[in-house]
Amino acid sequence: MILASMILILSIGLFLFYLQATCQKILARKFDQEYFQSIVDANRLEFPFVRKALEEFDTPVDYPWICMTLKCDYLALTYLLKNAANAEQSYSREERLLMLYFRAIFGALCTLHFLKLHEKPAVLKLTAILQHFADVIGYRVNKVRFGNLSASDYLLTL
Repeated sequence: MILASMILILSIGLFLFYLQATCQKILARKFDQEYFQSIVDANRLEFPFVRKALEEFDTPVDYPWICMTLKCDYLALTYLLKNAANAEQSYSREERLLMLYFRAIFGALCTLHFLKLHEKPAVLKLTAILQHFADVIGYRVNKVRFGNLSASDYLLTL
């Protein structure tokens, strides 16, 4: 029984390590320009302000506001990932994996808050995932231009 428990714990640990390493590799992908800014402006997303507040001003984490903001941005971006300039109307494997990773870190953030531990690294990881989603959407929209419409103009017409 003890051996089976140790194997289970080790397997879960290795799976989580593999998940994190794979997601970090996906997030390390660099785009040729910052596509996310037009998506942020068009949809009034808040995650850049959260990151800026935590990095530059070193403010304490306002847990209720940050959770609500990140959750709303996540829902908006996942909707756009599926529907904006996406002919297949579905998520790719990378997007599904990052969505799972976002949910896992969001759950960890809730646990960190409950245990009154340092929440800032988890929030910064969440904003990095949201920025990647916005970059992917911006790249797709920029690739499929409709006449003289910019990415912001196209998203406003959806």
